[in-house]
Amino acid sequence: MLKVINVVGARPNFMKVAPVVEAMRRREREFTPLVVHTGQHYDPAMSDAFFHDLDLPQADVYLGVGSASHAAQTAAVMELFEPVVVKEKPDWVLVVGDVNSTLACALVCVKMSVKVAHVEAGLRSHDRRMPEEINRLLTDQIGDLLFTPSEDANENLLAEGIAQERIRFVGNIMIDSIVKHLPRARESTIWKDLGLADQQYAMLTLHRPSNVDDGNTFSGILEALEAISKRLPIIFPVHPRTRKTIEQLGFSDRIEKANGLRVIDPLGYIDFLGLCSKARLVLTDSGGIQEETTVLGIPCVTLRETTERPVTVEMGTNKVVGTDQGKITIAAFAALDGSKAQQHSVPPLWDGHTADRILDALSQF
Repeated sequence: MLKVINVVGARPNFMKVAPVVEAMRRREREFTPLVVHTGQHYDPAMSDAFFHDLDLPQADVYLGVGSASHAAQTAAVMELFEPVVVKEKPDWVLVVGDVNSTLACALVCVKMSVKVAHVEAGLRSHDRRMPEEINRLLTDQIGDLLFTPSEDANENLLAEGIAQERIRFVGNIMIDSIVKHLPRARESTIWKDLGLADQQYAMLTLHRPSNVDDGNTFSGILEALEAISKRLPIIFPVHPRTRKTIEQLGFSDRIEKANGLRVIDPLGYIDFLGLCSKARLVLTDSGGIQEETTVLGIPCVTLRETTERPVTVEMGTNKVVGTDQGKITIAAFAALDGSKAQQHSVPPLWDGHTADRILDALSQF
């Protein structure tokens, strides 16, 4: 039997770890799962609701690192995670995604000769200005097993000199969560509670520092949103960090006066997925939402210059436009004027069975 520590840190991690933990509990003769929550996202609105919605058991260990600079947060996770590894003596530590907790826990493992597996390995934006890109690159260099979601991720790893025997193409773990929870999400009344009509609104997520910390960049994005919101309402579940930045930059009144731009509190996974599934358009600077909209067939406009998920552009419904007001508006209006069921396909192995492929690989390694 393999004892596996599953690390979660930020909200996007929860949708990736939940299917793996569920599969381990189902295969209880093979695996003993432990969940360690670093507390990188510590706001209950960003954490507790997701544990509940995803049927993820409460963490066995909570580190409570909280918010800090990249260096301080990474160091705090390492300092607090090391005693957990010493005590539990796991056979594997499984890290997911590209947040500071991912790299920090992987570093602890490699220095202690504990095997580490990286879920969602090989994704590359090729933009080293993004902190997440550095986390991805370094975690993949030191991981023992690298679980990739798409074939381009395999190619990235091989190009970086990673040995083929460390790479396993298993598919997209995010889709496991969608497949399980979409029926319940579609029963959510959140869109009705907000007074919305099916496919008659857009959704927005915006949280990356490169977009919301610079006043000029944020102002340009808002200009595009103001224009788009005249065509249909835009629902904006605001990340706590983004809400704080809005106030600091003095944009609160401007957003309030944009009648079609509706700011709401963060949503749990089920309500968010339900709202997204009935949207006409999604605007985002998130990574995972590019994948979710591809599977759901929802047009997605990504407010970034690059994406580490190019398969969502090549095969899916995603268009990467950057932060220029004109490009955002043109792409959004083109999506609204076109057919919702535009030509797209779901990438290979995005089928809801990735968790079991991961466990099979851990057993066989």
